[in-house]
Amino acid sequence: MIPNDESTIVEVIRDRQRAIRRELDRRLISMKVVSQDSKIGYSTLLTYFPADEAKTSAQIPGSAVFALAGAIPDDLMSLLLPTGFLVVRAPEEVDHDEMADLVSDYLQAKHAAHRADSPGGVKIVAEEDALLDEKIAKIQSAGR
Repeated sequence: MIPNDESTIVEVIRDRQRAIRRELDRRLISMKVVSQDSKIGYSTLLTYFPADEAKTSAQIPGSAVFALAGAIPDDLMSLLLPTGFLVVRAPEEVDHDEMADLVSDYLQAKHAAHRADSPGGVKIVAEEDALLDEKIAKIQSAGR
């Protein structure tokens, strides 16, 4: 559900800005690096993402959201959107033949993992899960 009261929206965004700062700190992503990558002045950036959680953050403008795209991880950018919406980076070019081969390889491995004669029978076991995760990672990297 998307809140429609302006003061409620502002508070939701501020809460999410605090969550973004906590997560940036947890991931050891320096605010100085974010400032350099986004071209947003360090002192301005700290008004959006203050270190002191008790401090009220400045309402983040659309221009800052635009500048932060690519400077902070997409999953954190998604926190600035209503629940259910995600920031997803679209690939510039996709080799559709390579992608089809990778997806086909994944599907074959997944079907094989569900066969009765597979290590876990019809249930996917840890080694099969790891193999499938590797295949997904290849698909994801091919789409970037």
